[in-house]
Amino acid sequence: MNLADERLKELDNPSLTADERAALRARVAADLIHKGRYETAREALGELWRGVGERPNVEGLTEKTAAEVLLQMGVLSGWLGRVKGAQDAAKDLISESAALFEKIGEAKRAAAARADLAICYWREGAYAEARAVLESTAALVEENAELKAKTVLCFAVVESSAGRYSDVLRLLIESAPLFGEGVSHRLRVIFHNELAIALSFLGRAERRADYTDRAILEYTAAAYHAEQAGREQYAASIENNLAFLLYKLGRYRDAHEHLDRAQAILTRLKDTVTLAQVDETRARVLVAERRYRDADRTLAGTLKILEQGDASALLADALTVQGVIWGRLWAFDASISTLRRAAEIAEAVGAKTSAGQALLTLIEEHGATRRLPPAEVYEAYQRADRLLKDTQDAEDKERLLACARVVMRRLSDTPFTEKNFSLFGAVHDFEAKLIGQALDESGGSVTRAAQLLGLTHQTLISILNTRHKALAVKRKPKQKRLKSIIKTPKE
Repeated sequence: MNLADERLKELDNPSLTADERAALRARVAADLIHKGRYETAREALGELWRGVGERPNVEGLTEKTAAEVLLQMGVLSGWLGRVKGAQDAAKDLISESAALFEKIGEAKRAAAARADLAICYWREGAYAEARAVLESTAALVEENAELKAKTVLCFAVVESSAGRYSDVLRLLIESAPLFGEGVSHRLRVIFHNELAIALSFLGRAERRADYTDRAILEYTAAAYHAEQAGREQYAASIENNLAFLLYKLGRYRDAHEHLDRAQAILTRLKDTVTLAQVDETRARVLVAERRYRDADRTLAGTLKILEQGDASALLADALTVQGVIWGRLWAFDASISTLRRAAEIAEAVGAKTSAGQALLTLIEEHGATRRLPPAEVYEAYQRADRLLKDTQDAEDKERLLACARVVMRRLSDTPFTEKNFSLFGAVHDFEAKLIGQALDESGGSVTRAAQLLGLTHQTLISILNTRHKALAVKRKPKQKRLKSIIKTPKE
């Protein structure tokens, strides 16, 4: 029996006031939530718990106790949320808690509540909102190492989901001193896991084998701290993340082994949402193995779970995988509609990376065929380019360039009779976008940009000087060439 269970025995003390009982239940619930024992935490809240997102009766409680109760209700609702609107309700409860803490001068507790509020936004895929909440919180936690560490990790989780891995790596390396021996194993799990995710993506993008090797070591460290913290859900998530890395490296058999371990843990814990994420990773592996029927069966249950909840970004990612599967099974109309829906769901909640990736997949799977009109392929690329403009994922950038070639080929056979469409105008705009992107990638170097575009240096100079003079601001300033001091002898 753990400490939290032992403390529940105090509820039998008849001398406890209603306020003391509520405060005790909130403390015990917080301890259980930190350990990932969400169902037990719900039971610990007793009569205070009225259901996911339901506001508890805090009448007669002190403001401090009411704030603690509301916070734990909100946090637990966020973790248990399986239905539409659960995250919105959780946000309301946590926001009310934070306001109460601020009112009574409990700045640290208010900051902790706002970090939990950011996580609710993150679950929905609303990364911009999550980032804004965390930025407003950061200044309040400078003097508290534990809270600062928690806020840093929340930032890392949000930025990682947004594909900003270079920022995540820099943030975590700079903040590493916060995660020493004095910090809980729970926070150290997240630190090593997020560091591993950033290293794994950057390792592939920059072809850095040392990053990939270090990512595996960081996952190992995360697994150790997960065991020390007693967080089996974390252990399962780490197995899933490691499987994803191995899948990207083409080690499909090893990936399946880690997914099997994650599945066993989560099935025992009855954690259906995290299990759905594991099944989505497995579906990706099966697609890579060209086992499309198996992938379709694996993903079916995942979509049922995610459709019922508020995890819009996760749902969009799963729908994107489903779109690929159905396209490979020749169910083209279903594939196209599914990929369109994935992009719409993700973009609606601000999950720009997921939305952009869904649109790239739409172009990759169907853009080169007549299943999509050229105008839609062009529009899908424009949207993807806008949504992924801040991504630091080199794979997404490479996909953008590859899709650009598809768009150019399709534009070349666009009927002139199409309403409101100008071939030359579209090609001119698209050419400018491509060249601008290449100049950004090359740091303004025309020589490097020309290489990226498959042009000669002189050809690109000519295009810039004639058709796209507005892009001059993206070029590096010309450097004056020094004249040789060695004179050529006269004949």
